[in-house]
Parts: sequence; C-alpha cells; structure tokens
Amino acid sequence: MRFFKRIACYLLTGFFCFFFYIVSAQDQRVADSLAKIYHQNKLKDVAKLELLRNLSFNESNNYKLALQYAEELIKLSRESGNNTYICHGYYQKGNAKRLLGDLDEAVSAFFKSAEVAKKENLIPQEGSAYGSIADIYVISNNHKNAMLYYNKAIGTLRKSSDSVALASIISNAGDAFLKNKNFDSALYYFRESGVLFEKVNYLTGKAYSLGNIGMVYANIGQGNLAEKNINEAIRILEQSQDYYPICVYLISMSDIYLEKGDGQKAMNYAKRSLQLAQKYELKEQISNANLKLSDLYYKGGNISESFRYFKDHIAYRDSVNNIKSVQSMADLRTDYEVSQKQVEVDLLHQQKRNQQIIVIATVIALVLIFIMAIGLYRRYNFIKATNKIIEKEKSRSDNLLLNILPAETAHELKENGKVLAKKFESVTVLFTDFKGFTQYAENLSPEKLVESVDFYFSKFDEIMGKYDLEKIKTVGDAYMCAGGLPFATEDHAHKMVKAAFEIADFVNESKKMHSDNEIRFDIRIGINTGPVVAGVVGSRKFSYDIWGDTVNIASRMESNSEPGKINISANTYELIKDTFDCDYRGEIEVKNRGMMKMYFVNSIKQTTI
Repeated sequence: MRFFKRIACYLLTGFFCFFFYIVSAQDQRVADSLAKIYHQNKLKDVAKLELLRNLSFNESNNYKLALQYAEELIKLSRESGNNTYICHGYYQKGNAKRLLGDLDEAVSAFFKSAEVAKKENLIPQEGSAYGSIADIYVISNNHKNAMLYYNKAIGTLRKSSDSVALASIISNAGDAFLKNKNFDSALYYFRESGVLFEKVNYLTGKAYSLGNIGMVYANIGQGNLAEKNINEAIRILEQSQDYYPICVYLISMSDIYLEKGDGQKAMNYAKRSLQLAQKYELKEQISNANLKLSDLYYKGGNISESFRYFKDHIAYRDSVNNIKSVQSMADLRTDYEVSQKQVEVDLLHQQKRNQQIIVIATVIALVLIFIMAIGLYRRYNFIKATNKIIEKEKSRSDNLLLNILPAETAHELKENGKVLAKKFESVTVLFTDFKGFTQYAENLSPEKLVESVDFYFSKFDEIMGKYDLEKIKTVGDAYMCAGGLPFATEDHAHKMVKAAFEIADFVNESKKMHSDNEIRFDIRIGINTGPVVAGVVGSRKFSYDIWGDTVNIASRMESNSEPGKINISANTYELIKDTFDCDYRGEIEVKNRGMMKMYFVNSIKQTTI
C-alpha cells in the first residue's frame, strides 16, 4: 500500500515539494558574468573566496560546476584559516549535493556548516544551515525531525536582521506542511514569508511564495487562484533563469488543466517541464515529469507511450532515492498483490460494519418505523459510498498493472492468474561481469558495495533504454539483458553490439576519472543469439524472465571473454559480420558444451553507412 500512497500523492494531488536554499537573489546571469572574472585568475585572498562563494551560489544551470566552486572555496579557506568562508563553502556544497541527488553528503555538509557557524557566532549562517538540514529531513519523509530543525532555524534567525534568510526558512516549513496536506498551516507560513520578501523587494522569494500559495489553492480545489499565482511565479523565475521551481510549477499547471478537462494543455505543460528538467539535468524533476506524462497518456488511451514514460520515471527516481527505496521499489508485483489483499480486508471490514448497521436498524424498527426508514436510507448511502471506494481501489490496481506489463500480458494475468510462456525464434542475449568483484566485495562496506554496483547498473539501464533493449535481471555483479522481445525485431543483434560498445566505453572512462575513495572495475561482455522462451514466473513475486540454451551459451561467452572485450558466438557473428569488424578466436573449450567458435568484436566497419 505504500507504493499506492506514493503514486496517489503524485497523480491525485499533483503535489511536488521543493525548497529555498538562498539568502540573496540567485541569478544564472550573475554566475555567467562572475565566471569571466574567475577565469582571468587575478583575484587573491578574501576577494577570491567571495568570488567562489557567489559563483557556487548563483550557478543554477550546472550543479556539478557549482559543486566544484564550493570544493575549491573550502580548500582555499582552510589554507588561509578563514572559518567564515569555510562555513559558506560547506553550505554551498550541501546545496549542490542536494540538487545532484546525494542527500547523505548534502546533510553532512550542512551539519559541518552549522558547526563552524555556531563556533564563530555567525547567526544567519547557523540558522540557514539548520533550515537546510530540516529540508533534507522533509525529503526523507521524517516530518518530526524536519519540524524540530525548522523551529531551531526560525528561532535562530529571528535573532538576526537577515529577513531574506528568515523568510526562506519559513517558506520551507510551509512546504513541509504542504507535503503533509496541512493546508491551513502551509498557507499561513507561505503568506508570512511572502510579506517578508515583499518588504525587502526580493523578487525570487516573492515568486516562490506566489507559486507555493498557488499549489495550496490547487490542492484545495481553487483552480483559478492557483493558476493566477503560479503563472505569475513562472514569469518572475524565468527572468532569473531559476528552472528547478519552474519545472515544479509547470507540473502543477498540468494538474490544473487536467482538472478542467483540457488534456492537451495539461500534456503541453508536462512536456515543457520534462524538456527543462532534461536540459538542466534535474533528475528529480525528470522523474516527476515522466510520471505525469505516463498518467496523461494512460488517460488518453495510449498504453505504449504511458509504459515508456513510466519506465523512464522509475529509472530517474531510483537514481535519486537511497538504496532502501531502490530495493523496496524493485518488486512492483509484490506491492500489487499487497494492494489487492488490502482491498479484500477493507471489504471484509465494511461488510462487518454493514451487518452492525443492519442489526441496529432492525432493533430501531421494532421501536419506531420512522427511525427505521431513516436508518435504511443512511445504510443505502453508506453501501453506495463503499462500492465507490472498492471500485476506485480496483481501478488503481488495474492502472498500476498496465503500467508494468503490456496490456495483453496484464489482461492474461488478471484473467487466469498466470501468463503462458511465449517462444521467440531469434533473440540476442548479453551478459556482463566485473573482474575481481568478489575480492573487492569482501573488503567493502555494504553501502559502498551497493553504491559501486548502482553506479554502473544505472548507466547500463540508460543504455538499454536508448536501444529499446530489455533488462532482464541482475544477480550480484552480473547484468543480463535481451533484444528482440517482448516484440520481435530484425536488428536486435546490431543494437545489442552497439549497446555493448557503449557499456565498455563507459566502464573504461569511469576508470580514468575515478577518485581515490571510489572503486572501479574491468568488465567482461558476452553475447549470443538464438531462440528463447519468455514468460512471467512465480505465484507471489512475479518476475519476467527468459530460458533456453541461448541464455546458457551467452553466459559462457561472457565467462570466456577478456576484460574490456566483447566476445560473441558464431550465431551472433553471422548476423553482424557485415557491419562490425571482428577477430576470429578459433574454437575454444566451453564447460559442458565442448568446442565452440568465438569472435572478439573490434569496431564498426568504416565503410558502413
């Protein structure tokens, strides 16, 4: 049921939460201007530190670049013993890490900023750091700790004269109330922050307050007021090139027009949000926009497009969430069964309550016919409402199933409780494996181990999506995918080899760029083509899988490959030999298979157009 509640939060209320991290007007145009001064490399001492602080703060198009500025600020501040700018450096590092999706390192940086600020009696900086810590707790769904640090931040900042910082924290606290659907408190906090921003003529803050108030109005059904406030917020934010909140507000506008019944405008706003998020690499908003588009296409009856956007939503959402969320969302089938069971339990409870109502109504009927009539009328309305609830839950369950499986497969699963296996005559299967992974794994912490594997597999998933290939599963450090299913294609072997080259290039580049505290591996890749049987297995936790000799041979191709090489079978070679340059390795002894011909794929032939 947790998954359905999460989906409901996004699809039904249209709510997305984001935060202020600013104490002065953030503007990409300022960052672009300051970057020219930075590259001249003429400033020294405190002037250089202040330049780096402003660069890291104002850089809103490239968060990785903002992080680089913050790291340099921390380094130079330590060398010069300037604790004030060490505090600023850690604060800007926390902002950049949060926007890049690394919440653990973000909250650690904010705590360091608060510690230095308290030691140096930097009250505005201390209050802002507490507020940013609270923001991380909101993202982590820890409302109790979030409100504890918001109150601490607000109390600290009221001792200072920094109205913008105080208004920003009050606005963020309003976001926390909005996320918990406490709309009265949220509106109160947003209005107070808006008054403070208005007093200091802070346009960006005013835009955030207008947009947040608009989202409250959207949630309580006042669409016209919501649209008015959000449009004004977008207009102001476009002038300062602050695209993160614009993406959020565009999704809210999509919800408003969907409520009005204008599906085309709703689609346009959602696509505009996705385009901005992709352009500026805002992973969280890429995930949210894909989810909204999946819902809109489903409502429009375009199931295939809905499924495609839903898969992109899952991929980007998992790259932002912590590993516990990734694991809990990996098995959507379990959540589907739990939701079905919950509907049955709810129905049983309602039936018991209905029986109680019948008994009470019968007793009352013996006393007074008029009261009995009232009781029967109320019972009728109650049953009608109960049936609506049951139908709504069933509809939500059906929608989720259609977002996970093709329509015909989902229909077969609902009708028969299982899905018949299907044979595909020609499918290309790829296996990868990391060299020396087992030895490294014995010396790594569980968190570092999962982080290292997720670094690679997230990119592999992206490559599979690029070539319309299907990820089948991962087992430990092994990654398995297939081309030519669930819909048969003619060029699956060529696509798979191209994807294998991208995987190998990515792994090789990662080795060159990794830092001392990161673990990087060499990779072996094996590919085979042939017939397979595909289907959904299991009676509780469903899994889409493939079987057959083709799969076993692909695994043997991988185990007989070499680090950084793509090893293919004779079957695959016959399909791709005219397009790719290959080296014949001869016949090699394969466990349980005897001698088998193998080839290394070198590159695409130059004459190929």
